[in-house]
Amino acid sequence: MNCSSYFLFSSDSDSSLHAFFLIFLSGEVPEEPVVSRNSGLLFEKRLIERHISDYGKCPITGEPLTMDDIVPIKTGKIVKPRPVQAASIPGMLGMFQNEWDGLMLSNFALEQQLHTARQELSHALYQHDAACRVIARLKKERDEARSLLAQAERQFPVSAPNAITSAPILSNGKRVAEDEDLAPGAKKIHPGISSSIISELTDCNAALSQQRKKRQIPSTLAPIEALEAYTQISSHPFHKTNKQGIISLDILHSKDLIATGGIDTNAVIFDRPSGQILSTLSGHSKKVTSVKFVAQGESFLTGSADKTVRLWQGSDDGNYNCRHILKDHTAEPCAVLRHCMPAPLSPVSFALSTLTAMTPQEYLAGKHLFIKGSISGWRTPPPPTKQLVQAVTVHATNNYFVTASLDGSWCFYELSSGTCLTQVFDSSGSSEGYTSAAFHPDGLILGTGTTESLVKIWDVKSQANVARFDGHVGPVTAISFSENGYFLATAAHDGVKLWDLRKLKNFRNFAPYDSETPTNSVEFDHSGSYLGIAGSDIRIYQVANVKSEWNCIKTFPDLSGTGKATCVKFGPDSKYVAVGSMDRNLRIFGLPGEDPPTDLGPHMVVYVGWEQMYFQAFCSNITMP
Repeated sequence: MNCSSYFLFSSDSDSSLHAFFLIFLSGEVPEEPVVSRNSGLLFEKRLIERHISDYGKCPITGEPLTMDDIVPIKTGKIVKPRPVQAASIPGMLGMFQNEWDGLMLSNFALEQQLHTARQELSHALYQHDAACRVIARLKKERDEARSLLAQAERQFPVSAPNAITSAPILSNGKRVAEDEDLAPGAKKIHPGISSSIISELTDCNAALSQQRKKRQIPSTLAPIEALEAYTQISSHPFHKTNKQGIISLDILHSKDLIATGGIDTNAVIFDRPSGQILSTLSGHSKKVTSVKFVAQGESFLTGSADKTVRLWQGSDDGNYNCRHILKDHTAEPCAVLRHCMPAPLSPVSFALSTLTAMTPQEYLAGKHLFIKGSISGWRTPPPPTKQLVQAVTVHATNNYFVTASLDGSWCFYELSSGTCLTQVFDSSGSSEGYTSAAFHPDGLILGTGTTESLVKIWDVKSQANVARFDGHVGPVTAISFSENGYFLATAAHDGVKLWDLRKLKNFRNFAPYDSETPTNSVEFDHSGSYLGIAGSDIRIYQVANVKSEWNCIKTFPDLSGTGKATCVKFGPDSKYVAVGSMDRNLRIFGLPGEDPPTDLGPHMVVYVGWEQMYFQAFCSNITMP
């Protein structure tokens, strides 16, 4: 292979000659030419240096070669010769014609691709429109089926004494055999809280306790000056007009979702930022007494006066489907005679044959035991016991929750399976029911309010009643733990009491209303800086310590006209306050100008002045309620 070099001459604008070398091996002009002293061959500097470092010899002759044998060659600026096509006008025209032809072919191919993409897009839009129509029809059919099912459940309840059905019933949301129905005096068998669950609860408690020691008030929390300027910024008519009343409320702070439970048997989930109703949950046959979000809203819990708790599972389309129907609070009263025994208990003899037979359903319907003859000291039976589920509260792990009922028990459930792990009755034999319940922020303490004006504190691990607070008048309607872990607020007919959990004593009382007006709700905000109270109006207090005064910083009037605000909740960072009352409207109080878009549903209501004069712009045929 011959690598000898040769010269070419080129003429520039000054007509001076420039010589440059071509490597015969590659036929290219070297950027940094060098020559070998031994063979006189021309090389590219960077290539021959790499070859010498790898092999140490000449690539042509094979003789030993070092960098000392390489001599650089100094040359002028290299001007590459023009291609043959650019050397004449006809050649340049031909080159331009070839480029133009290539450009036209490329443009034609792009137009074909655009036409194909337009056809595919048109077909996809047609398919999407058809799918939307099918989905809308299926949703309508589903809603109609749910409505018919709810009506059927109300007309033909499963628990009817003479009901005859061949289908299996639901227990804890799972199909069970009919022979699992319990006798009036029997108790359901529950697996109990295992040691692994107790370890999980203990670990959660330790982690949250450590976080609380480093806890600081968030900088984004609404200041007192902002709360003082709050006013009603929106009102949302969610529930039916024939059964008005919002009696339960919850807010998912991470997504700013608001859930309401109403007397109309429905629960509504509302997206406040967009002003849209995400889902209306139907299925309960009586009023929804408690609503709770779980974790990031993937699950949702509702408790009802129909004695059931429903566990709903969120779907990708924003709707919620009922996953479990929990019926552990449906046990009928089994100790009828205990309520009718003489007081004080004295020796009384009578034969069982003197008692008239009576079913538990007859007792619940208000019928009485009839006894032949008279017995000294006999008293009239008390009113029938109700099994309303009054409260639902979720544990900090988001894996467990507790329900409390007027049947005198609270149940501890596993969320994933909907299984009742244990059902706890008061070992003292008291017949009082539970009206409210809440977990302590650390999760190992459960607080419950009763119909007998008591507040009971439970150790969740042992299910033991470790403390009792008395002093209220009337049933304890609400209970709320502060985020600092030290304060407990309880509400009843006589107002609000604040308890110091470190010393187990009451340190402050609020009696905001008259003796005829009960306090329906009490709630600490998520930071533990504010306390909200709802009764005939809504009042916001600044949280202080045990010795300092708790000042009322804002009072909102009850704009429902019913004089009964039933529930109050603070939004994320207390940027707004949500209030439910005995009309069908959810009211939002916040700073003017921060109201998000409002979904007014099928019709628009505009209130004028103090009177409830309103104008309805109908989008469909709607009759005036």
